[in-house]
Amino acid sequence: MERQVLGKTDASYSLGISVPAGRLIFISGTVAMDDNGRVVAPGDMEKQARFVFKRIGKLLEEAGASLHNVVKLTAFVLDMTQYSRFAAVRREVFAPGPWPASSTVMVTGLFAEGLMLEVEAVAVV
Repeated sequence: MERQVLGKTDASYSLGISVPAGRLIFISGTVAMDDNGRVVAPGDMEKQARFVFKRIGKLLEEAGASLHNVVKLTAFVLDMTQYSRFAAVRREVFAPGPWPASSTVMVTGLFAEGLMLEVEAVAVV
């Protein structure tokens, strides 16, 4: 997929992305809960981020896409002192770029005790 990165940044996200018309895929807020409803790695931002991106990747595969097709992420983070751990995983997952546009919002609570983040994604195929 061709995309134009808007603006310059040294971070692991783009300030903006321009993509040609295509099929859009919207991934709902995804948290680190297994298929039995148990929180995965309670309180561990890095492990939860890896789980969340793996789950998003599987959902995208069902739609004939991959994480490479993600153009926008929105992350809801419980503890901003842990943000750098999330950002490091995001950087690894989307390396070498181009990076998706990204927003992060600090929240006071999530769906279940022990969750550290929730991530939504938009992809274009």
